[in-house]
Amino acid sequence: MEKLTLVKVGGKIVEEPDTLALLLRDFTSIEGFKILVHGGGRSATKVAAQLGIESRMVNGRRITDEDMLRVVTMVYGGLVNKNIVAGLQALGVNALGLTGADMNIMRSDKRPVGDVDYGFVGDVKEVQADTLAMLIRQGIVPVLAPLTHDKQGHLLNTNADTIAGEAAKALARYFDVTLVFCFEKKGVLRDENDEESVIPWLDRAAFTQLTQEGIIQGGMIPKLENAFQAIDAGVKEVIITKASELGKAGGTKIN
Repeated sequence: MEKLTLVKVGGKIVEEPDTLALLLRDFTSIEGFKILVHGGGRSATKVAAQLGIESRMVNGRRITDEDMLRVVTMVYGGLVNKNIVAGLQALGVNALGLTGADMNIMRSDKRPVGDVDYGFVGDVKEVQADTLAMLIRQGIVPVLAPLTHDKQGHLLNTNADTIAGEAAKALARYFDVTLVFCFEKKGVLRDENDEESVIPWLDRAAFTQLTQEGIIQGGMIPKLENAFQAIDAGVKEVIITKASELGKAGGTKIN
């Protein structure tokens, strides 16, 4: 099977011109087929504040009312996405910016109201992997914004990690998929205060043990749960690394 690398980067990396330029250079040098999934939360918060719209977060997740939905649509689907696409085109990469609504790439259901009403937030239900695969095989590099749709005419704010994971799982039928989550540390750390204490490799047994020992904790647990779900669904390998280490041999490999 042909190799496909799907890279997810947080908003912080793609919102600053210097870090974005480095990321796009490293991303361009990845061989074979590739996809980029991006966030953009800090930019959304900043634009919302300029428009007098308050940002409300619960457990790190954005409450998305109608006003905030307009902001994240403008920022994620417009400003951040098109900056990345333009940057990749400048490097000779034929990139195409997409939300989940474009070509019906990703359909979600609006998250039901439980303890918290997240508003217009989507939980992914369907990925048109055949459409993505067709684009990729034509030499197009999709750049996915963290927005989906419900096929009832509504856009939905959707977690970028989830979009990356769901796209990787769906594309595993067509390609040998490596899913790379870039974040602010060099990988999963044995000691969160020591940047060099990267755990080079994890399987589910090691993850369970290190979680029980309290070495892996907090926000890293759901990230790794996502990674193992991707492996279970046929993704060949998941790598957690720092954006500046993209394409290098480091990071934490999960398989």
